Amino acid sequence: MLGPKVVIHIDRLLANYDLIKNQLNNNRLMVVVKANAYGHGSVECARALEKHGCDSFAVFSAHEGIELRKNGIDSDILVFSKINDSYLDLADKYRLTLNVSNLLDISLLESFRIKHGKSPKFHLKFDTGMTRLGINPSDAKEAFELISKDLQRSCEGIYSHFATADEGDLSYAYEQLSKFKEILNMANSLGIKFETIHFSNSGAALNIDQSEFDQVRVGMIIYGAFPSNEVPMNISILPVMEFRAPIVEVRSVDKDTQISYGGVYKTDAKSNIGVIQCGFADGVPRSWHQKGYVSYNGKQYKIAGRICMDQFMVNFENDMPRLGEEVLIFGSNNTDSIRMETIAETIDSTPYVIATDIKGRTQREYNS
Repeated sequence: MLGPKVVIHIDRLLANYDLIKNQLNNNRLMVVVKANAYGHGSVECARALEKHGCDSFAVFSAHEGIELRKNGIDSDILVFSKINDSYLDLADKYRLTLNVSNLLDISLLESFRIKHGKSPKFHLKFDTGMTRLGINPSDAKEAFELISKDLQRSCEGIYSHFATADEGDLSYAYEQLSKFKEILNMANSLGIKFETIHFSNSGAALNIDQSEFDQVRVGMIIYGAFPSNEVPMNISILPVMEFRAPIVEVRSVDKDTQISYGGVYKTDAKSNIGVIQCGFADGVPRSWHQKGYVSYNGKQYKIAGRICMDQFMVNFENDMPRLGEEVLIFGSNNTDSIRMETIAETIDSTPYVIATDIKGRTQREYNS
């Protein structure tokens, strides 16, 4: 296939899992595989991780969880999204763990229990400062009282979510942590026990002391990218995704030749311009053209002009690339390396956006 290709290095994924687990003193990990495992392939990644010993995953929607179940994943699966009546039936059928984020959710679960004699498993989520989903701390006592009788056996966990864990100023994050500990103290005083307590995400795991509790949710770092440039990069994670595309044409042009839409790029000397069969419809960030580059045979070459929908151009200067060979857009291989974080910082984006923007027509290959 003459087109863009994403190579997912499963061996690096498993190496990152071991590295992170060791860094966190063998704390239990919940690997986040929502949004197709951040573009890496949820089924393939979960399958490899489960075989490697991971026993807990998180997704956003129930349908993402069902896809994992239908592909043989047997581990715990927490669903992050808001619940409704249909989710209760699906959770019961496919053994999904639900996210309870307000008092009404508890009422839905109680109604289901009364009707069916059982309730799906769930985690209580508290809003300590993200102002998204989560039980208000002022409702904590009522929430605990509502589950303290018939629903307590189905309540497996409690958690919250940091809003600023990957930033340099952690004062707000520690305020959140303090609120969460107060909620835990209240639960303990009421005799409510949880099998698992989790708060840390990727940023917090690297950046915030005493936030691990007994489980850590890991997303972007297990795929080999740091969530921001403000977290300590003191762990040697490996980029799991390698994005590359073929050179399909080379044009030798004179100085002052305009390249691509708008003519915003002109050559400053005679140059060899390579046409790369990959564009923003495949996941190349369109704004990357301004300061962007690719890597080819161990050398970096600037992107020439605006990224097109299906193709973009690269100035190979005096070098003559070989037709059919591939340039590296991001990731790493034996000769080339471009970190996703570098692109994200340059275009004022995040690795999350870049990784999840890889489109369906891009060929995928999984290396173990």
